Amino acid sequence: MLSSFKKILARDGEVYLRIKARPNASQTLVKQVMADETMKLEVAAPPVKGQANQEIIKFLAKEFVVSKDNIKIIAGAGEPLKLIKVKK
Repeated sequence: MLSSFKKILARDGEVYLRIKARPNASQTLVKQVMADETMKLEVAAPPVKGQANQEIIKFLAKEFVVSKDNIKIIAGAGEPLKLIKVKK
C-alpha cells in the first residue's frame, strides 16, 4: 500500500503523508489509502503523552527504512489527522 509513497521518497528525497490515526489498535498497520491519498493508520498505542505519535514515527521509520530522526509531524500532533514529512 505504501509503494507509491516509497517511490516518491526515492525520487524526491522526501514525501509528505496525510495520516488519519486510530489509536488503541491491536497492532500498527495501514488499514487503507483513501482516494485523496490520506492513509488510515491503526496505531498500537494510546493517545496519551505522545505515545501514539511515537508509535507512528517508529512504524514509518521501519516501513520507509529511514531513521526516526528523518520523520517529523508537521501538523496535527494532538489530533487524529496528521501531516507528516519523511526524508531520506
